[in-house]
Amino acid sequence: MNSTAVLEPVLATPAVVPDDEAPYEIIDGKRVELPPMSIYAVVTATELSRKLGNHGEAQNLGRAVTDGLFRLPLARDRNRNRQPDVAFVSYARWPRERPLSLVVNAWDVVPDLAVEIVSPTDRVEELFEKIAEYFEAGVSLVWVLFPNLQMVQVYESLTRVRGLTAADELDGGAVLPGFRTPVAALFPEAAPSS
Repeated sequence: MNSTAVLEPVLATPAVVPDDEAPYEIIDGKRVELPPMSIYAVVTATELSRKLGNHGEAQNLGRAVTDGLFRLPLARDRNRNRQPDVAFVSYARWPRERPLSLVVNAWDVVPDLAVEIVSPTDRVEELFEKIAEYFEAGVSLVWVLFPNLQMVQVYESLTRVRGLTAADELDGGAVLPGFRTPVAALFPEAAPSS
């Protein structure tokens, strides 16, 4: 006997559609537009995401994304949405076979790794506030890239920070075992400043 299963329709929650295409975050229930990234920062983020994604896929660890909006449940703001320049989400936190929503703007998972690429428009206080929120929400590792200095700060917590120069090698630690890349390779060739 052949039987056909009848599925009940699922009603999707309407997505929050921003007024324009500007990147944004949700802070204390308000949409806050982010300043645009320089093309240098965009290329840097894209290349790093590719390297992380290739490693994550090859080692069956997880996936990397650029400019993804993540819901970071904080005690004072359960619906905080932050947009790291690059993020890595392990399959332990979001299994490979678990589907992604077609309509929700913010991914409801805390990334294992959040990466910020410092642009000329970034404010130091806001950057440190973001780093603190990442750790409060459960992010395990934060990298801050400084293109002008060709340096990386590696945060394992708010008090465990290492500085790396172009002569050093960046590794993925416990979050991305086996991932290694020269810091100099993170930064594409830049035209001289005028």
